[in-house]
Amino acid sequence: MAGARQSKADAFRKSLRHRTLLLDLQTVVADLVQTGNLSQIQADELLASYRTSEQLKLHPVEYIASIELHDEANKQLLDLDWLVSWLADLSGQEYFHIDPLKIDAAAITPVMSHAYAVRHQILAVEVNAEEIVIASAQPWHTGWEENLRHINRKDIRRVVANPADIRRYTGEFYRLAQSVLGAIEKNGQGNNLNNFEQMLELGNMKAPDVNDQHIVNIVDWLLQYAFEQRASDIHVEPRREQCNLRFRIDGVLHLIYKMPAKVATAVTSRLKILGRMNVAEKRKPQDGRLKTRNIEGNEIELRLSTLPTAFGEKLVMRIFDPDVLVKSFSQLGFSKEDERRWDQMTQKPNGIVLVTGPTGSGKTTTLYSTLKTLATERVNVCTIEDPIEMVEPSFNQMQVQHNIDLDFASGLRALLRQDPDIIMVGEIRDLETAEMAIQAALTGHLVISTLHTNDAPSALTRLLELGVPGYLIKATVLGVMAQRLIRTLCPNCKQVTSLDKQAWKSLTRPWAAPLPAEVYSPVGCLECRETGYLGRAGVYELMPISKSIKSQLVENVDIADLRRQAIKDGMYTLRLSGAQKVATGLTTIEEVMRVTPDQN
Repeated sequence: MAGARQSKADAFRKSLRHRTLLLDLQTVVADLVQTGNLSQIQADELLASYRTSEQLKLHPVEYIASIELHDEANKQLLDLDWLVSWLADLSGQEYFHIDPLKIDAAAITPVMSHAYAVRHQILAVEVNAEEIVIASAQPWHTGWEENLRHINRKDIRRVVANPADIRRYTGEFYRLAQSVLGAIEKNGQGNNLNNFEQMLELGNMKAPDVNDQHIVNIVDWLLQYAFEQRASDIHVEPRREQCNLRFRIDGVLHLIYKMPAKVATAVTSRLKILGRMNVAEKRKPQDGRLKTRNIEGNEIELRLSTLPTAFGEKLVMRIFDPDVLVKSFSQLGFSKEDERRWDQMTQKPNGIVLVTGPTGSGKTTTLYSTLKTLATERVNVCTIEDPIEMVEPSFNQMQVQHNIDLDFASGLRALLRQDPDIIMVGEIRDLETAEMAIQAALTGHLVISTLHTNDAPSALTRLLELGVPGYLIKATVLGVMAQRLIRTLCPNCKQVTSLDKQAWKSLTRPWAAPLPAEVYSPVGCLECRETGYLGRAGVYELMPISKSIKSQLVENVDIADLRRQAIKDGMYTLRLSGAQKVATGLTTIEEVMRVTPDQN
């Protein structure tokens, strides 16, 4: 029965090769009946419901998707992605998912005018030396092909894409291109005035106005685009002739746009103005911050940092989503045992708790989430940070300001006179800050701070290297937690795979950890942009300071001996913590090995 149905559908597809019409609802419904995906009763009911003017504006597959019908034979929901894929298969053209991060908007918009793209409901999605790839949701409409082929002098390859995506990205890409072109035309092309290899153009006094509407539009697009794509950082990187815009998503950088250097300079200047930075100062690194809202209306904070480079100012914006403060520890990646140990450390009335890890390992999120749970009406929580990452009303936050000699040590000294219960120090960088933190702990305060070390035992040797006496570390440090962020497998496409027993053995040394029942590998789908990974979670190494560890804290302590003792006391290494997530199907052995240090 199924074979006969498939043969009938294949024969129908062959009969459509010479079709040239524009699709309407009646045609698409009839095609679905012919391919066996709709019954005649469903088709009649669907056509009878198609009346209002708003519905008439939709592409036929969009309207059918809105009805939420099911294929009676396969029980398949006829959603928009399925219908577009079906349409591509029916026409013999490739199905193309428009991923804006993989499309060079600067290259595709000159292929045709915005008006032409809107009139024919098409969008160029790729341009190379041989051909132009054009996305359409009308696979049999050919009226525009010869014209584009003649103008661009390249072959045309057609693909079928989601009509809603075509409309949306046609508007976004052309708006951005128009703003960039408008800024160039209004102010002249020119070279980047900050380029170390600057060529002087006599008489060229023009520069883009940072308050020009075109520049405002570009900045607004950049920020909203970053929020929508779940970016954690935005990089504006000047090069000799142009500027690269890149987003960091799930720990990996993606190039999203190449912008003329002149326009990028104005974009950077506007962002500096918004971040209350000195626009005229381009020779020194600067820090700033700004607050805005995403499309949903939620407040988002950004931390800005500039750096003078050979071709101009490089700007990096780190995006902080206040929603992370309301996440539970389990959502951050803590196991039940990790959470129990962390609570034991941070619920003590006095002492020092340290969090270690490289930049971008999630330390700030852990600290803020912890302080949020500790900051009740009965305690006074004070922080000193460089800079303040996220403004939180339940804390008393102070920012380091080196220009007025307000560093961590002097700020901590001032905080001790503010009757605090809990103090968060952004980072212990020197002996003076370490000594002030120890003094605070000895006088009855809980101090939480960070260090930059590879693992938890290394934090103790780092304090010894700074010059802190071992007996003071023994008296004050309650515990250390090292952490990393690993990419988690996409739940929509991950698949069971065979276990590499040798890799598992290497990952779980020195324990003889039992083999997991199932492990998964990344596949790649539309949801995860074909990477196989979607989102990140933390892996943690918690080391409470036991009596046996205290006994080893001497001036020339061997870090390997310290680590072995911590493991004997029950510390799970970062790799073993990652192995637990592999065993539960959250990530892969390769991802854990990539992110965590080899501690054997």
